[in-house]
Formats: sequence, structure tokens, C-alpha cells
Amino acid sequence: MEKYDIAVIGGGPAGVTLAKLLGKTNKMAIIRPEDYSMIYCALPYAIEGLIDNEKTFKSDSLVTDAGAELIRNTVKKVNFDNKTLVFTDNSEIAFNKLIFATGAVPFIPPIPGSSLKGVGAFKTQDYLVWIEQMVSHGLKKAVVVGAGAIGIELAQAFSYRKVAVDLVDMGDSVLPNLVDSDMSGVLSTELEREWIKLHLQSKLVELKGKDHVESVVLGSGKTIDFESYEGENCSGIVIFAAGMKPEISLVKDSSIVTDRDGIVVNDRMETNLKDIYAVGDCVQFNSGITGKVQSGKLATNAVPMAKILGFNLKGQNRTYPGFYNGAATKVGKYFIGGTGLSEAAATAFGYDVVCGYSEVTTKFPIMPGAKKKRMKLIVDKATHRVLGAQIVSEEPVVSRIDLLTFAIQKESTVEDLSALSYASQPHQSFYPAANIVVLAAEDIRKKQSW
Repeated sequence: MEKYDIAVIGGGPAGVTLAKLLGKTNKMAIIRPEDYSMIYCALPYAIEGLIDNEKTFKSDSLVTDAGAELIRNTVKKVNFDNKTLVFTDNSEIAFNKLIFATGAVPFIPPIPGSSLKGVGAFKTQDYLVWIEQMVSHGLKKAVVVGAGAIGIELAQAFSYRKVAVDLVDMGDSVLPNLVDSDMSGVLSTELEREWIKLHLQSKLVELKGKDHVESVVLGSGKTIDFESYEGENCSGIVIFAAGMKPEISLVKDSSIVTDRDGIVVNDRMETNLKDIYAVGDCVQFNSGITGKVQSGKLATNAVPMAKILGFNLKGQNRTYPGFYNGAATKVGKYFIGGTGLSEAAATAFGYDVVCGYSEVTTKFPIMPGAKKKRMKLIVDKATHRVLGAQIVSEEPVVSRIDLLTFAIQKESTVEDLSALSYASQPHQSFYPAANIVVLAAEDIRKKQSW
């Protein structure tokens, strides 16, 4: 039986990161059941036709060039006592240390009709190929459930491919986990401008059909029907993009401690069992702001987790601070970013918050092509600590969101942000007299007389 110093179950962002850190100095196996490791956030753009499907596939050389062995197989059982893995073909390997990087899978609620043909989710290569085939063969209508980033990006992709789209979400605004409702109004308008029909504050309760899905029933009693058309098996499809659940089936009924959002680890990515670790979307961990459990199923969280573990296995002593969840997406002409806690989330965590707003243009207003940019800042009233920030702009916002995430990580106060030193240039910013971050901070200080 082949034995490895380190075995990693999962070949996504965390698995690749671990291979790069440890593959040259350890006998290491990265175990991946899928044909390809995929760039998940690029999948909607493949559906849109902006990039070829193959561009979403990561090269196996990311693992093999790093010195690790890539095993394409599916683990069906983990023997923790004798440190072996059993694959579906009944072959086995042994390990000294085991890392779970099994990720998360889309959640399809067990509502009536959810097993009908034409109903699916959106993360894997199989779903990508299926949706692309449906669109290429003349798909007329799609219902997307979930108005988060992936749901919105997918809905836009369908619309760009001339597929009629209905977007359903239980929340009262789009992108509820990224921005508050007072920042998302223009985004709803933009989606409707792109011929996407919104159904907010709507719960999908049933799917109807004989073999393929034929209609969608909402909690209000309203139905969304797929008109039949000649020459196709399925007149429409329903795609769930309303949430992810950790893939932890391999540790079910084992002594590994799990909770609602995944495998429980400490800040060094260690489980309760010696030499057993977990990183990425399969893990439950805490907010870096509140210290309480918070979901953080993002590649930009999985990679830092993997780095913490990788460097520690190389002899360092690093710890993971928790989730800040800086993220971004695009809706039509708007670029949207958010970080930390939204006003709604901060209030739910028990904070008494005060919010500040600012609006500038992306260039000097006198310059051609200047576009609007609006920001919201969320601050704890008791400590003045910055808890979150949101930006909606007609130009990219990621670099600004990163700055604000760093400010939150460093427990900066609104006074700190109002004293931010910044750069200015006619093609790249608003006038030197005003900066979008400083203006939002000063708005709070003025309101509170701080």
C-alpha cells in the first residue's frame, strides 16, 4: 500500500495552495474526484459566452509541477485509526497527516418536484456542460433561485444569451449578503433593464411537471410557467443558487467534531483529532469581527486558511483571524463590493450602529468619462470601530474594498478613516479635496458630533 506524508482530499483552491506550499518537501497526494479543478466564479461568464468553457479548467500542472501527486479518484471511507483511505474502486492508500479540503456543494431544497428533470444547481463541470447544451439548443426560459452574486451573474448570462430569466429570492433586495437594501436599489433597476424579471420576498414552494419541470410555484400562489415549444424535451430550467452546504459526508458518524456549517477547527486549522486538519468551504469558523460563527464560503477565505496550515506544517506558528468576507460582483454597468458586516448583519449581532455615506465620481468631474461612485460605512456606535463598508460604482471597486477590509482587520475607528492619507489624479480619482472613504467617515462624525 502506498503511503504519503500528507494526503489532501480536494483539489480546489485550498488543495492547490497546499500543494504549492508542501509538495516539494513532502510525499504528498492531492485527491480529486472531478476531471478538472474549476474556477467557479468564472462559470457564469462561460455560460454568457465571454470565455470558452475550457478557460474555467485549472491545469493539473498546478499540482504536479509543485511536486505533489494528483490522484483522480473518489474516497469512500476514511479509517482514522489506521490512517488509510479507501477509494470507490477499493484501492487504498495510507497517510501520516490528512487534510480535508472537500469544499461545499450547492443546496437544493427538498421541495416537491425538486427531482424533476430540468432542475439543477450551478458549480460543477457537469452542470456547466448541461446548461451550455440547453442554451445552445434553444432554451427559451430559465428561473434562477437566489439573488446573491452567483445567481445574479448567472441570470445575466442567460439574458445575454437571449434566454428569458426570472430571478427569485426570499429577501427584500438583491445581493443581501453583500450590500444593504439602501445601496441595492439601482442594482434592481439595472437587472430589470437587462430584461431580468425579479421576484423578491418570494419563496419557491413547489416545482410541477410530469417528467421535466413545467412550472414554478411561489409562496404567494403565483406561478411561473414554461411555455412548451416544438423540438425540445424541456421548455425551461430551474437553477438553484441560493446557498452552499459543506461537503462533510466522509466524516459523518466519525469522531470528527462537526457543526451546522462544517468541520470544527481551531485557528491553526486543526480538528479534534491528531494529524487531521480541514480548510476551506468544508470548515465552520468565526467572524474576525465578532468572534462568533459566521459563514465564509469564499475562495478568498479558503486560500488564506490553506496558507496558515501549510506554513504551520513547515514549522511556523501562524493563526487564522477569522472571516471578513470582502467580496465583489458586477451587475450590468455597476461594480459592487462589500466587506465586514452589513448594517443588517451588524444589527443582528447586537451592535448599535451608525452609518455614513459618500458619493464622488471615478475621475475629476471635469474629465471625460467620469462616473458615479457611492459608499456606505457601518460603524459601532459604542467603540467607533469600523464594522463594514459597501461601494457601488461604475468602475471596479476591489482595490478600495481591500483597503477597507484591512482597516476592519486592524480594528480601525471612524476617526482613523477620517484621517486617511490618500492619492489623487485626474484620471483616477475625485478632486484632491475629497476622498470617498474620508467623506463617509466625516459624514458619521458630523452626525454624531465625534
